[in-house]
Amino acid sequence: MTSDQKGIALFLVLWVLTLLSVIVGEFCHTMRTEVNITRNFKEETEAYYIALAGLNTAITELVRNVKMPQKTPLPEKGEEEEKQDKIEWRINADIPAIPFAQGYFKVKIENESGKININKADRRLLKMMLDRFDIEDEDKDIIADSVLDWRDKDNLHLLNGAEDDYYLSLETPYECKDGDLDSIEELLLVRGMTSEIFYGGLKEMITVLQDETPVRKIKKTVSRKKKFDFSRININAASPQMLKALPQMTDELVMGMMEFREEKDFTSPSELVPIIGAEAYKAIRPYITLKTSAFFTIRSVGMIEGSRTRQGVRVMVKIDPKLKNKYRLLQWLDGDNYEL
Repeated sequence: MTSDQKGIALFLVLWVLTLLSVIVGEFCHTMRTEVNITRNFKEETEAYYIALAGLNTAITELVRNVKMPQKTPLPEKGEEEEKQDKIEWRINADIPAIPFAQGYFKVKIENESGKININKADRRLLKMMLDRFDIEDEDKDIIADSVLDWRDKDNLHLLNGAEDDYYLSLETPYECKDGDLDSIEELLLVRGMTSEIFYGGLKEMITVLQDETPVRKIKKTVSRKKKFDFSRININAASPQMLKALPQMTDELVMGMMEFREEKDFTSPSELVPIIGAEAYKAIRPYITLKTSAFFTIRSVGMIEGSRTRQGVRVMVKIDPKLKNKYRLLQWLDGDNYEL
């Protein structure tokens, strides 16, 4: 064999080895990618079901607290059960992470009583709600009156409100609802409301859910249960943003209230006096209550030990002992991977 032929053979061998190396490398990369995808899918699935465990645990505790507010510890419980019994399942409380399976879940519970019911709020409450936003007083009057016009049954608009004649004159015309809002996003259709206001904090301050109190007859007399006062905000359930919207409230006063709530709930409105002072208390007293709504938002996040994978669910639930299962799911959102 000549030297030229030997060189060509060597070149072909090197080329084949290079090609095989590329193929093997690509195969290894593909296998590694598939293994990572499989592992991630496995961990995401595990984290999701751990989050569901947290959700079901929270619902169970809420139902139990409604039926038996003062829990009595049961004998012969395991260590994990004893730890769980010591947890205070309070609204807006910092509930510690609870181990479950190969990870742990963390839950946060909110209550709609800490928000303004846009279907029930009067003009005074609507104006107060808008005071924390940097808009002109005229714009606040337009929004407040327009919300009232949107809800009422007639076609007569208030001084700064709007009815069909306004909405039908828009570039994309539609009629005034003349009824309650079905969702908080519907507020964007009301005259004066903008995306900047709605998504700039108002969205977290309002709700449309309301509990229908049944009427019972007792000994030929009609007796009504004490209805929820929709003109007041539950100070145990309100967010810092909602508390700051109350008259004369500052960041410092809100921080004082939140620090108090870290340890326990307010049991009397008068407990606010040492925290915010008599003057501020007098200003917010007509707007506050301690009564809790039947509607809860539960956020549960499942996490895997030693992994960054997290999966979350957010559920709106009504807790009512009269229901067959003691609760009813109203809204469900998967993939809400928020920080708790």
